[in-house]
Amino acid sequence: MTESLTRRQLAEMIDHTLLAPEATEKDITALCAEARQLGVYAVCVSPTLTSIAARDLPGQEIKVAAVAGFPSGAHSAGLKAQEASIAAATGAHEVDMVINLGLAKAGRWKDVEQEIAAVRGEIPSPTVLKVIIESAVLGDEEIVNACQTAESAGADFVKTSTGFHPAGGATTAAVELMAKTVGPRLGVKASGGIRTAADALAMVGAGATRLGMSRTAAILAELPN
Repeated sequence: MTESLTRRQLAEMIDHTLLAPEATEKDITALCAEARQLGVYAVCVSPTLTSIAARDLPGQEIKVAAVAGFPSGAHSAGLKAQEASIAAATGAHEVDMVINLGLAKAGRWKDVEQEIAAVRGEIPSPTVLKVIIESAVLGDEEIVNACQTAESAGADFVKTSTGFHPAGGATTAAVELMAKTVGPRLGVKASGGIRTAADALAMVGAGATRLGMSRTAAILAELPN
């Protein structure tokens, strides 16, 4: 029952996130210190700050995730693949890439699959690949197609949102549909607009296995130890 999740149990599902474009090295150091204090699963940062997070979180106890093709997804597949490769080389254990939404809306799923596969080819397992589908932009059939395409291309997770799109972030309906589509084979990351413990628990109840959030400390403080 998600209602009985403790602070520690929820923390172990969280990617503690700072993707503000004005974030500094000092900000990332503070993020990593807070991540250790809170006991989260990972931090998620911009590609140019990956090495700072990896320096401040050596080893594997807290993972480092970096984004690629962020936040629009309208980058070439080659650039996304290169960005992912550099992130992994500078210490990222995980990469969260944004799909090309124009291709998705046009129904060009083979092209979407090829770009995800290009990124996967540059960051083979054990590096974790999460595919951001920006679910608020897509209809239900498109969400299903995006998830199936990500799975076919070798992704490890499907992820709702960047948190930057004006259409909105994660919803329980989208998470439930994504979880139903990928089953237990892939993880589902809910991200974007999670502001309270109730929000977080609702996403887990809908099927999320990972949560991306920036208000981590305040959200965890709402839960029992």
